[in-house]
Amino acid sequence: MVLVAVIAGCAFMPQPTVTRLPPAASGAAAAPTVTIPSPSVVPASPSGTSAPIVSSAPSDVPVAGDVVVCADGESRSISGSEQSVRVEGSCAQLSVSGSALTVDATAARIGSLAVAGDRVRVGAAEIEKLSVQGNDATVASAATIGSVDLSGDRTRVTAAGAISSVAVRGQDNTVSAGGGVGDSVIEGRGNQVG
Repeated sequence: MVLVAVIAGCAFMPQPTVTRLPPAASGAAAAPTVTIPSPSVVPASPSGTSAPIVSSAPSDVPVAGDVVVCADGESRSISGSEQSVRVEGSCAQLSVSGSALTVDATAARIGSLAVAGDRVRVGAAEIEKLSVQGNDATVASAATIGSVDLSGDRTRVTAAGAISSVAVRGQDNTVSAGGGVGDSVIEGRGNQVG
């Protein structure tokens, strides 16, 4: 009775299929010809960092390597990681997103600067309106900053001139201005504004 169960159990296991071909007519056994389809190979991008992505650049505006040029009143977007980019001119709006980005805009005036991501560093000649969402960012203006809206942790914002208004949500952020800080709304702990 036990033997029947063991034999019956073997019947359910898949068995390999063996195909035998007759020998070749010449008497010598010819090797079978098998066509194996080649796999599709997509080369991987080289390791390391990729070039920053700059959008909204019309064809007549120079973007040379890591330099972004804004003509008066134009808007630009920069995104990427572990990159350094220089911005020149007068940007109506500049959006910076990614991680470990360094943006040197010390030769640029920025109307509205929106920063999103972690460990982003921006230095500008002047910023009218600043919005930061992320952690461990650093933003510095060589002149004034009109308004600051900061959401995140451990971000440092400095202005050589005054900052008109500040809204901070998060922890351990620092906002300082050589010309003083106007109205401020602070939510969170460990934040320093002054």
